[in-house]
Amino acid sequence: MVQIELALQVESLLKNKNFSCFVACCKRLIKSGLEIIFLFLFIGLIILFTFIGGGGRNYRSLKEFRSLKRNTSHPQISDSILNTEVEFYKKLGEEEKIRFRNETQWFLENIRITPIGFELTELDRLLVAASGIIPIFNFPEWHFYDLDEVMLFKDSINVDFETNAHDSNILGMVGSGKMERKMALSRKALYDGFNNKTDKFNTAIHEFIHMVDIADGTIDGLPKVLMDKQYALPWLKLIREKISHIKTGNSDIDSYGATNLSEFFAVAGEYFFERPDLLKMKHPELFEQMNNFFHGKNTS
Repeated sequence: MVQIELALQVESLLKNKNFSCFVACCKRLIKSGLEIIFLFLFIGLIILFTFIGGGGRNYRSLKEFRSLKRNTSHPQISDSILNTEVEFYKKLGEEEKIRFRNETQWFLENIRITPIGFELTELDRLLVAASGIIPIFNFPEWHFYDLDEVMLFKDSINVDFETNAHDSNILGMVGSGKMERKMALSRKALYDGFNNKTDKFNTAIHEFIHMVDIADGTIDGLPKVLMDKQYALPWLKLIREKISHIKTGNSDIDSYGATNLSEFFAVAGEYFFERPDLLKMKHPELFEQMNNFFHGKNTS
């Protein structure tokens, strides 16, 4: 009877995440000869840390988030602002708009947006979140778990995060070192990307595509999370061909895409999300590849 009571007590402590008392009760269980029960409880603890503990980060679990009713909207996420400011959102059906707002809620609850030198507005928050959601919208189980913070600056910056220096020409930045798990964005570039609905540029989407690229550990223009190995060589061949056209002035793709493979992927991604019809008309093979990437058709 004592052993059963102990087991029930351990189960309760585990559910309530009272880990110090949990350990004490486990020791008593072992002394009581219930090593098998202890083993199962230990496995349960590992699962709890893995899927709910978030490796020490206070993130809502993917399972918990996915348990939200998909037909339930979040009143704090403004449908009218998204509908007015985000062309991608405007084109979605009603059910997809609800899902987009759900994803926006997750983003804002789990990724800190830090304004540098100004007061953050609701529009700032929604545009940053939308920029992250758009590239991964067709991957409902995918989130930016490796991003903790987006630092939003008034204008372009330099590598020391100065906005008024002679070399302050960086509109967005992700990477490693001091930028690990962080993103820097120009607020002006953020707004420009959504205000001009006829160009092929969106800095914030560009940087979030880099975050997709780096999900496999390397920013190299080969987003392994979006494609299986057999698609890598055709993709590399196409990139090199397109970069060659850019360098010879025979392409409407932004010249920054010729910098390297990773920048080409991000630039092509901007083009794909900003002007998909134009990309399809002028670069049908590239459009098909990007469409496959961002709709999960290059993965098994």
